[in-house]
Amino acid sequence: KISFDLAEYTADVDGVGTLRLLDAIKTCGLINSVKFYQASTSELFGKVQEIPQKETTPFYPRSPYGAAKLYAYWIVVNFREAYNLFAVNGILFNHESPRRGANFVTRKISRSVAKIHLGQLDCFSLGNLDAKRDWGHARDYVEAMWLMLQTDEPEDFVIATGEVHSVREFVEKSFKHIGKTIVWEGKNENEVGRCKETGKIHVTVNHKYYRPTEV
Repeated sequence: KISFDLAEYTADVDGVGTLRLLDAIKTCGLINSVKFYQASTSELFGKVQEIPQKETTPFYPRSPYGAAKLYAYWIVVNFREAYNLFAVNGILFNHESPRRGANFVTRKISRSVAKIHLGQLDCFSLGNLDAKRDWGHARDYVEAMWLMLQTDEPEDFVIATGEVHSVREFVEKSFKHIGKTIVWEGKNENEVGRCKETGKIHVTVNHKYYRPTEV
Protein backbone atom coordinates (compact mmCIF):
# COMPACT_ATOMS: atom_id res chain seq x y z
CA LYS A 1 0.00 0.00 0.00
CA ILE A 2 2.94 2.35 0.62
CA SER A 3 3.15 3.39 -3.06
CA PHE A 4 -0.26 5.07 -2.76
CA ASP A 5 1.20 7.32 -0.05
CA LEU A 6 4.49 7.93 -1.90
CA ALA A 7 3.31 7.92 -5.51
CA GLU A 8 5.77 10.47 -6.93
CA TYR A 9 8.75 8.90 -5.16
CA THR A 10 7.66 5.49 -6.48
CA ALA A 11 7.53 6.80 -10.06
CA ASP A 12 10.96 8.41 -9.72
CA VAL A 13 12.66 5.29 -8.35
CA ASP A 14 10.83 2.38 -9.98
CA GLY A 15 10.03 4.05 -13.31
CA VAL A 16 12.55 6.73 -14.20
CA GLY A 17 15.21 4.97 -12.09
CA THR A 18 15.25 2.11 -14.60
CA LEU A 19 15.61 4.59 -17.47
CA ARG A 20 18.60 6.22 -15.75
CA LEU A 21 20.40 2.86 -15.53
CA LEU A 22 19.66 1.98 -19.15
CA ASP A 23 20.73 5.44 -20.28
CA ALA A 24 24.00 5.07 -18.36
CA ILE A 25 24.74 1.80 -20.18
CA LYS A 26 24.09 3.46 -23.54
CA THR A 27 25.97 6.69 -22.74
CA CYS A 28 29.03 4.79 -21.50
CA GLY A 29 29.17 2.65 -24.63
CA LEU A 30 28.48 -0.60 -22.76
CA ILE A 31 25.61 -1.89 -24.91
CA ASN A 32 27.63 -4.86 -26.18
CA SER A 33 29.22 -5.82 -22.85
CA VAL A 34 26.37 -5.52 -20.33
CA LYS A 35 23.40 -7.76 -19.61
CA PHE A 36 20.53 -5.94 -17.89
CA TYR A 37 17.96 -7.60 -15.67
CA GLN A 38 14.85 -5.60 -14.76
CA ALA A 39 13.06 -6.69 -11.59
CA SER A 40 9.57 -6.49 -13.00
CA THR A 41 6.49 -7.54 -11.04
CA SER A 42 3.22 -9.44 -11.10
CA GLU A 43 1.64 -6.14 -9.99
CA LEU A 44 1.65 -5.31 -13.72
CA PHE A 45 -1.34 -7.65 -14.08
CA GLY A 46 -3.26 -5.97 -11.23
CA LYS A 47 -6.89 -6.36 -12.27
CA VAL A 48 -6.21 -9.62 -14.03
CA GLN A 49 -7.54 -10.08 -17.56
CA GLU A 50 -7.12 -13.87 -17.60
CA ILE A 51 -6.23 -16.74 -15.25
CA PRO A 52 -3.52 -17.90 -15.11
CA GLN A 53 -1.42 -14.97 -16.26
CA LYS A 54 1.31 -15.51 -18.85
CA GLU A 55 3.77 -13.48 -20.92
CA THR A 56 1.03 -12.34 -23.34
CA THR A 57 -1.57 -11.38 -20.69
CA PRO A 58 -2.57 -7.69 -21.02
CA PHE A 59 -1.34 -5.47 -18.19
CA TYR A 60 -3.74 -3.60 -15.87
CA PRO A 61 -1.75 -2.15 -12.92
CA ARG A 62 -3.76 -1.14 -9.85
CA SER A 63 -1.26 0.92 -7.86
CA PRO A 64 1.30 3.70 -8.41
CA TYR A 65 3.95 0.98 -7.95
CA GLY A 66 2.41 -1.16 -10.68
CA ALA A 67 2.08 1.85 -13.00
CA ALA A 68 5.74 2.86 -12.44
CA LYS A 69 6.87 -0.72 -13.09
CA LEU A 70 4.82 -0.70 -16.31
CA TYR A 71 6.91 2.22 -17.59
CA ALA A 72 10.08 0.38 -16.57
CA TYR A 73 8.93 -2.77 -18.37
CA TRP A 74 8.34 -0.98 -21.66
CA ILE A 75 11.50 1.16 -21.51
CA VAL A 76 13.49 -2.08 -21.13
CA VAL A 77 11.74 -3.51 -24.19
CA ASN A 78 12.42 -0.24 -26.04
CA PHE A 79 16.17 -0.28 -25.29
CA ARG A 80 16.37 -3.95 -26.25
CA GLU A 81 14.73 -3.35 -29.61
CA ALA A 82 16.24 0.06 -30.36
CA TYR A 83 19.86 -0.60 -29.36
CA ASN A 84 20.11 -4.41 -29.33
CA LEU A 85 20.89 -4.40 -25.59
CA PHE A 86 20.62 -7.74 -23.78
CA ALA A 87 17.84 -6.58 -21.44
CA VAL A 88 15.14 -8.75 -19.89
CA ASN A 89 12.09 -8.30 -17.67
CA GLY A 90 11.51 -10.89 -14.97
CA ILE A 91 7.79 -10.58 -14.18
CA LEU A 92 8.00 -12.11 -10.72
CA PHE A 93 5.24 -13.01 -8.31
CA ASN A 94 5.85 -12.53 -4.57
CA HIS A 95 9.12 -14.03 -3.39
CA GLU A 96 9.83 -14.19 0.31
CA SER A 97 12.71 -14.87 2.70
CA PRO A 98 13.85 -13.81 6.20
CA ARG A 99 15.46 -10.78 4.50
CA ARG A 100 12.07 -9.44 3.36
CA GLY A 101 11.39 -5.92 4.69
CA ALA A 102 9.26 -5.59 7.82
CA ASN A 103 6.72 -3.41 5.95
CA PHE A 104 5.68 -6.43 3.83
CA VAL A 105 2.75 -8.43 5.20
CA THR A 106 4.63 -11.74 5.35
CA ARG A 107 7.40 -10.37 7.59
CA LYS A 108 4.92 -8.30 9.58
CA ILE A 109 3.03 -11.48 10.40
CA SER A 110 6.07 -13.67 11.10
CA ARG A 111 7.80 -11.02 13.24
CA SER A 112 4.60 -10.29 15.20
CA VAL A 113 3.93 -13.97 15.85
CA ALA A 114 7.54 -14.39 17.04
CA LYS A 115 7.11 -11.42 19.43
CA ILE A 116 3.85 -12.89 20.76
CA HIS A 117 5.66 -16.19 21.35
CA LEU A 118 8.40 -14.34 23.27
CA GLY A 119 5.89 -12.36 25.32
CA GLN A 120 6.90 -9.04 23.74
CA LEU A 121 3.55 -8.41 21.99
CA ASP A 122 -0.10 -9.26 22.56
CA CYS A 123 -1.81 -8.25 19.33
CA PHE A 124 -1.19 -6.85 15.84
CA SER A 125 -3.37 -5.40 13.06
CA LEU A 126 -3.69 -6.36 9.39
CA GLY A 127 -5.69 -5.19 6.38
CA ASN A 128 -7.63 -7.44 4.00
CA LEU A 129 -7.37 -10.96 5.43
CA ASP A 130 -8.86 -12.46 2.28
CA ALA A 131 -6.31 -10.93 -0.12
CA LYS A 132 -4.60 -13.75 -1.99
CA ARG A 133 -1.02 -13.91 -3.25
CA ASP A 134 1.33 -16.33 -4.97
CA TRP A 135 4.20 -16.63 -2.46
CA GLY A 136 7.45 -18.41 -3.32
CA HIS A 137 10.97 -18.49 -1.87
CA ALA A 138 13.46 -15.85 -2.97
CA ARG A 139 16.18 -18.46 -3.56
CA ASP A 140 14.15 -20.07 -6.34
CA TYR A 141 13.32 -16.71 -7.90
CA VAL A 142 16.95 -15.54 -7.89
CA GLU A 143 17.89 -18.75 -9.69
CA ALA A 144 15.22 -17.91 -12.28
CA MET A 145 16.69 -14.40 -12.67
CA TRP A 146 20.14 -15.90 -13.29
CA LEU A 147 18.75 -18.40 -15.81
CA MET A 148 17.08 -15.58 -17.75
CA LEU A 149 20.49 -13.97 -18.20
CA GLN A 150 22.00 -17.21 -19.56
CA THR A 151 19.71 -17.47 -22.60
CA ASP A 152 21.06 -16.91 -26.11
CA GLU A 153 18.48 -14.22 -26.84
CA PRO A 154 16.94 -11.80 -24.30
CA GLU A 155 13.36 -12.66 -23.46
CA ASP A 156 10.80 -11.68 -20.81
CA PHE A 157 9.34 -14.35 -18.51
CA VAL A 158 6.62 -14.66 -15.86
CA ILE A 159 7.95 -16.48 -12.78
CA ALA A 160 5.47 -17.96 -10.27
CA THR A 161 4.69 -21.02 -8.16
CA GLY A 162 1.19 -21.33 -9.61
CA GLU A 163 -0.43 -21.46 -6.13
CA VAL A 164 -2.31 -18.72 -4.29
CA HIS A 165 -2.85 -18.45 -0.55
CA SER A 166 -4.73 -15.89 1.55
CA VAL A 167 -3.30 -13.60 4.21
CA ARG A 168 -5.70 -15.36 6.60
CA GLU A 169 -4.09 -18.72 5.79
CA PHE A 170 -0.60 -17.25 6.27
CA VAL A 171 -1.62 -16.03 9.74
CA GLU A 172 -3.05 -19.43 10.70
CA LYS A 173 0.07 -21.32 9.58
CA SER A 174 2.37 -18.86 11.37
CA PHE A 175 0.54 -19.32 14.68
CA LYS A 176 0.48 -23.11 14.19
CA HIS A 177 4.28 -22.91 14.13
CA ILE A 178 4.24 -21.73 17.78
CA GLY A 179 1.51 -24.16 18.82
CA LYS A 180 -1.44 -21.76 18.71
CA THR A 181 -4.74 -22.20 16.86
CA ILE A 182 -6.38 -19.00 15.59
CA VAL A 183 -10.19 -18.88 15.53
CA TRP A 184 -11.82 -16.04 13.58
CA GLU A 185 -14.73 -14.08 15.03
CA GLY A 186 -16.78 -11.18 13.65
CA LYS A 187 -16.86 -9.71 10.14
CA ASN A 188 -15.03 -7.12 8.05
CA GLU A 189 -13.33 -4.44 10.20
CA ASN A 190 -14.71 -6.02 13.38
CA GLU A 191 -13.12 -9.40 12.70
CA VAL A 192 -10.56 -10.65 15.19
CA GLY A 193 -8.27 -13.65 15.45
CA ARG A 194 -8.54 -15.28 18.86
CA CYS A 195 -6.21 -17.95 20.26
CA LYS A 196 -8.24 -21.12 20.82
CA GLU A 197 -5.94 -22.28 23.60
CA THR A 198 -5.78 -19.07 25.69
CA GLY A 199 -8.78 -17.03 24.53
CA LYS A 200 -6.55 -14.00 23.85
CA ILE A 201 -7.13 -11.82 20.79
CA HIS A 202 -3.91 -11.71 18.78
CA VAL A 203 -5.10 -10.28 15.43
CA THR A 204 -7.35 -7.35 14.58
CA VAL A 205 -8.33 -5.71 11.29
CA ASN A 206 -7.59 -2.06 10.50
CA HIS A 207 -8.98 -0.46 7.36
CA LYS A 208 -5.93 1.81 7.03
CA TYR A 209 -3.98 -1.22 5.75
CA TYR A 210 -6.44 -1.86 2.90
CA ARG A 211 -5.36 -0.89 -0.61
CA PRO A 212 -7.67 1.62 -2.37
CA THR A 213 -7.63 -0.82 -5.31
CA GLU A 214 -6.86 -4.50 -4.65
CA VAL A 215 -5.09 -6.74 -7.16
